[in-house]
Amino acid sequence: MNNSNTQNQRIAKMTFASVYPLYIQKIEKKGRTKEELNQVIK
Repeated sequence: MNNSNTQNQRIAKMTFASVYPLYIQKIEKKGRTKEELNQVIK
């Protein structure tokens, strides 16, 4: 249980600016566009 708590804390400290480029890379690999990602986020 302690491992999941540590992981949850690590994820909670992430900023959107640090995760957004990773999402872009992932969706582009799957053939999606940045505009589609932005639409989902909004």
